[in-house]
Amino acid sequence: MVGGEYSLGRFPVTRMRRNRRDDWNRRLVAENMLSAADFILPSFVHDSDVGREDIPSLPGIQRHSISALVDLAGEAKELGIPVLAVFPATDPALKDAAGSESVNPENLVCRAVRAVKDAHPDLGVMCDVALDPFTDHGHDGLLRDGYVVNDETLEVLVRQAVVQADAGCDVISPSDMMDGRVGAIRSALDDASHDAVRIMAYSAKYASALYGPFRDAVGSAPNLAGSSKKTYQMDPANSDEALREVAMDIAEGADMVMVKPGLFYLDIVRRVKDEFGVPTYAYQVSGEYAMMKGAGLNGWLDWDRVIMESLLAFKRAGADGVLTYAATEVASRLKKG
Repeated sequence: MVGGEYSLGRFPVTRMRRNRRDDWNRRLVAENMLSAADFILPSFVHDSDVGREDIPSLPGIQRHSISALVDLAGEAKELGIPVLAVFPATDPALKDAAGSESVNPENLVCRAVRAVKDAHPDLGVMCDVALDPFTDHGHDGLLRDGYVVNDETLEVLVRQAVVQADAGCDVISPSDMMDGRVGAIRSALDDASHDAVRIMAYSAKYASALYGPFRDAVGSAPNLAGSSKKTYQMDPANSDEALREVAMDIAEGADMVMVKPGLFYLDIVRRVKDEFGVPTYAYQVSGEYAMMKGAGLNGWLDWDRVIMESLLAFKRAGADGVLTYAATEVASRLKKG
């Protein structure tokens, strides 16, 4: 104390950089951390003797034969990734307007799920419920006069969900965006003695331009042929509507909810988590991954740093987990420390 007054000392008293000075201190005060348990690994399976087949628009990602998918599942499990999401590249000869192959208990998805669960019973397996991999028009539901009809589609989606659960799927993920599908699927699963099967709903799925590489991977791009999904997927201009969608899915029995795409919609992730406090997930979709990976391969970005930064953004926004094509790569890096 000088002259009866307190001295404030050197300005500034609070120096935010102190806690950034050393690596140990930065780790000590970090608000969000990544672990392998945060990831769901999307994977593609095809009915081929070719073990792995590159997908040009998704650098570093392959379609797998069933045996190769079992190997990938083992790698994921070893790295501590809790869930494998399985997406089929269906033989075009098996596609029709009704998506009939989707309800075949011996379809590619069901055979792949059984193989993975037989080999790795402790690994979670997640399956999409939607018709786009199985329809010759590439839409997620049944077409009538060029319009995707809701209630008729639900009847097929319910049957699809049950055959997937029969095959051993742990998490059913309706990605079709039909009204009422979560309630219809929950009721059907319970009636079929699959009350333990969880539902992770694609609750806020937007009609995004970022799905192109995924559609290449499952082979639906030629079927869709530029047709729009705007009559059932959400308008990218809307935010409040997402909260209504999520509220409906929770009321209908969803155990977990998802926002898709992810990085372009972090504001939606934050609003959903703040509003509902339920397990909330985001999908780092194929276009988001491909842009970063492609830029990294061209030397325009530091891929290793960018992918980690992007995944931390999901956690910071409130996501409990992320579907990301980089799951095994990042989990391996985290394991090495």
